[in-house]
Amino acid sequence: MATGAQAADDATATDAETVTASVVGGTGFTGGELLRLLAGHPVFEIRQATSRSAAGKSVGSKHPPLRGSDLRFSDPEDLESVDVLFTATPHGVSMGQIDEFLDVADTVVDLSADFRLGSEKQYDEWYDGHSAPEYLERAEYALPEINRENLAGADLIAGGGCNATATILGLYPLFEHGILEGGEQIVVDVKVGSSEGGAGGGEASSHPERSGVVRPYAPTGHRHEAEIEQFLGTSVAFTCHAVDMVRGASATSHVFPSGPVSKGDLWKAYRETYEDEPFVRMAAGGSGVYRYPEPKAVAGTNIAEVGFELDPSNKRIVVFSAIDNMMKGSAGQAVHAANIALGLEETAGLEFTGLHPVGAP
Repeated sequence: MATGAQAADDATATDAETVTASVVGGTGFTGGELLRLLAGHPVFEIRQATSRSAAGKSVGSKHPPLRGSDLRFSDPEDLESVDVLFTATPHGVSMGQIDEFLDVADTVVDLSADFRLGSEKQYDEWYDGHSAPEYLERAEYALPEINRENLAGADLIAGGGCNATATILGLYPLFEHGILEGGEQIVVDVKVGSSEGGAGGGEASSHPERSGVVRPYAPTGHRHEAEIEQFLGTSVAFTCHAVDMVRGASATSHVFPSGPVSKGDLWKAYRETYEDEPFVRMAAGGSGVYRYPEPKAVAGTNIAEVGFELDPSNKRIVVFSAIDNMMKGSAGQAVHAANIALGLEETAGLEFTGLHPVGAP
């Protein structure tokens, strides 16, 4: 039973009137999604959205869902103190300013790749090194389904990569329930929408070049492999394709277990892993059009769909997982993690379950 003091603390954590928040890098797609979510959140109050290029302009001028908001972009040099600072900046920015960010906020949630990996050696191998490696052990990975217990009270949170998020959520139950042990062959193919390239994605993300394509853009060596290896304890053969959609990441994983596996084993593993997760739902066969996970079914939501099919003749499990890369793969994951870190209701501000029918995600 909680003491009176504990009960008071719990009430403060869950019934807070407002939690102040700012977004650094507010003009990009991810920044816009963060601002949209925070604007509709029952507890967060937006103090600032920063941008050097758009300082003084209204946030609605960059993000149509926020038209009518009184909030204007401010210069990132003029950061005010807040409870939570979300940083939606390019890789390398947050690691260079992390001391400043932690000075102005009790909790920093970084959506770049700057703190996702656990060691300086990994950044030397997969990126271009790290300028603040002393913070790597302090940072907590933002994906609640695999790191919930460590997020409570965290003051530095690292958002996961969208391709890694989709892949990890698809494969995680197989490791949790001993179906895979880490030495098996796993081949992962991820198909992603153009928003993954950001608001300034360049020629390859322009509509004339992107329309109608299924284009391999990272056949080998994608940086998100490092996250998958770190959190699943295995290596994967990983390939990414750019496809003709705006939002979404869809991972198809071909798994070759070392021993026999039944459909009952798979259902048990996935149900027991995700039955209490508010933002994971199963789609594994059945009837109708949407038999397996696909990005269109989760567009605009913080929901991940996972599913599987068994191929006994080839001793193969095919695992499917789909997310909205801007939500579950980025801004939604960040808000979910922040909710947990601050002791708020996990699902606060993230209850939208999608629309049907809709056009291309």
